[in-house]
This record gives sequence, structure tokens and C-alpha cells, in this order.
Amino acid sequence: MIEALPNRRRWLAQVAALGAAAGPAAWAAGAQDDGPLRMAAAWEALDAAGGYRVGVLERRGTRMAVASALEVPTRAHGVWAEPGGTLLAAARRPGDWLVRLRAADGKALAWNWIEGGRAFNGHVIASADGRHLYTTETDLETAQGLVGVRDAASLEKVDEWPTHGMDPHELLLDADGSLLVANGGIPTLPETGRVKVELHRMDASLVRLAAGDGRLRGQWRLADRRLSLRHIAWGEAGGRRVLGIALQAEHEDAAARRGAPLLARFDGRQLTAHGAGHLLNGYGGDIAFAAGRFAVSCPRADGVALWQADGRWDGFAPLPEACALAAGRGGAALWAGGRDGAAQLPRPADGPAIEGLRVDNHWLMLG
Repeated sequence: MIEALPNRRRWLAQVAALGAAAGPAAWAAGAQDDGPLRMAAAWEALDAAGGYRVGVLERRGTRMAVASALEVPTRAHGVWAEPGGTLLAAARRPGDWLVRLRAADGKALAWNWIEGGRAFNGHVIASADGRHLYTTETDLETAQGLVGVRDAASLEKVDEWPTHGMDPHELLLDADGSLLVANGGIPTLPETGRVKVELHRMDASLVRLAAGDGRLRGQWRLADRRLSLRHIAWGEAGGRRVLGIALQAEHEDAAARRGAPLLARFDGRQLTAHGAGHLLNGYGGDIAFAAGRFAVSCPRADGVALWQADGRWDGFAPLPEACALAAGRGGAALWAGGRDGAAQLPRPADGPAIEGLRVDNHWLMLG
């Protein structure tokens, strides 16, 4: 549910003006992506049957239609595309299942149910050589974070590495094969599930783990300990790889939370938060890099916030309950999924409608 804001009408007018005056309008016409649109995604069905699905959505005329779907036991979160036309999906935290499915028809090819005392945290990726999978997990007894190392063929766990923090969320490979993991840092208890407790103990961090043995190679924190590091995406600034991180604010003061930064950047040496100077309501849903910009979806602010690759604020694109983000072909365009439709920035009015389902936090472009 969207949190009510003071003077909401005036605030919506402000962000609409920002969107019209800044980044999206400046995107080059060459950033358009009019080819076939197929997205691997997780969603909630809104028809009488209800339930949760993982599969493929594709554009058919003026709407996004279900091309393939697998019903899953609980809400899914991150989706990963594998060579050969298969997808991996992990349950939303604290989750207990991982599945491989065929993108073409949604047929489940392998399930894995997590062992006792552990929970999936919603994200899975493959190792550089494709032999292993990495999943973010939580030790339910200690609340400490883990990377589960799994055999790629069977999905079975073969090892686990500490993430040196709590609440690990998304993880990505660096060019050298090492793992970068965003520790959200929010304490929870096994008996309360997702309920946040003792926020004064928050300890969010970004860690680098060696790919071979999980050895800690570096750990970085923001000065503001109430900013939780959640989702991450690779970008480029000045010819160098830069990691963008979507943030969620956990300040007790409502004003501080609404005005908190939602983007951090990691240049390989330093972790820096970048504010917008505008109210984004303290919640970054997803992050992507396209057309030289980092985009952070703001479902509680009804739009997508944009920053240039060097961290300078670049505008706001209104879209009701925007969350899922994906870079288009060649990274030139950005596709966002919202409450009523998909929007290709910078021309959100031209996007296909989404009806009968609610897209979850993430999706990714196929083909």
C-alpha cells in the first residue's frame, strides 16, 4: 500500500514537474526499443484463482500477456535466466523453495526445498563457469547472512559462506569472478518472519567474497546506519565499472525517512550515498542501469528516480507503483513495470497495459 504523504497533491505535482523538466526528456531518441518485448518475471494473479506465478510475459498489441507460467507455493522474488532457455526463481524472504523452469512453457524441471534452520532471501545467480549457483540465505537461529553454494545441475547445497552481516539480499559477480553481496542489515527473529526488530542494531554493508572459498576480501558501510542496502546493478562511469545500490530508509523520524537517499554507488574503493533533494518516500524497489543512468524504482513515490552515472540527480519519471526495472537491448532503454502497465522511458504513455496480474519486484528482458 502506498504510504500517505503530507500535501500529497502538491507533492505529485512537484514530481511530475521534475519528470518533465529533467532526465527522461533528455534521453536520446535512439534509446527507444521497439522490438519484441519478453520479460521473465514473477507475479501475483488477480483473477478468481489467485496465487503466485513465475514465467514469461510478452507484449501482444497494447497489453502484456502471459506467455508461460508456473504456479509457485508462495510469493517469488528474483528471477535469473540461464543459457538454454531455463529460468531460476527463488522464494521471497523468508522463503523455503528454489525452482528451475522452462521459459517456453513454464514446466518445472527441478525444485529444491531449503534445509531446516535456513531461509532463502529471494535471489539466485550462477557462478562464472556455470557449475554452481549462489543464493542469499539467512541462518534463522542467529539471523546471520549466508551465501548458499549449490550444484547447478541438482540445485543441492554443497557449501555455505558467511556474508559477515545480517539480511543479505541481492548478489552479483564482479569481472574477476568475486561476489558482491548487499547485506540489508535489518535484524529479524525466526518467530516473527519479516517483522523488523531492534533497528538500532542495523548494520548494512556491501561485502566482496572470493569466488573459490567465500573468503572476505572487503567490506564497506555508509555513514548513515539507517540506510539498508538491498538491490544492486552494474553501471559504467568514465569508462570504469560502478555498482549502483538501491536503498531503503529505516529512520524512525518520518521526515528523515521520506527525504533519505535511495541510491549508493560503489567505485571499487568507496561506497557513497547520493540524495535526490526531493521526497522519494524512503523506499527503493529495484535498480537498473540504462542509457548512462542509474534508475531506482520508487513504488511508494509512484515513479522512477534517475541519476547520472557519476551520481548527479537526473530527474523523476512518474509511474504508479513503479517497481520492476530492466535494461533494454544493448542497455539503451529502460523498461519499468507498474500497477497498470509497462513503461519504456522516456515515453511511459506508450507502454503496454498490464491487466489481471501484479508484477513483483523484479523482471528481466529475454531475447
